[in-house]
Amino acid sequence: MLSKEKLARINALANKSKSTGLSEDEAKEQSALRKEYLQTFRASMFNTLKGVTIIDPEGNDVTPDKLKREQNKPLH
Repeated sequence: MLSKEKLARINALANKSKSTGLSEDEAKEQSALRKEYLQTFRASMFNTLKGVTIIDPEGNDVTPDKLKREQNKPLH
């Protein structure tokens, strides 16, 4: 999870971008923070999905094979 300070900085840069524009350094910082945020979000979503089992209306496990393989991988 990204720290509250980094999230606040992302929002501050987004607001400044809309109102007055960003300097080159601020634009680079914003890009780096967004990249870090997306990496964190994707990792969190992947971990959430690893805990999902899909059951059809008849009660059969229809979890995709690719997801089952990921779920069966040993933890690092």
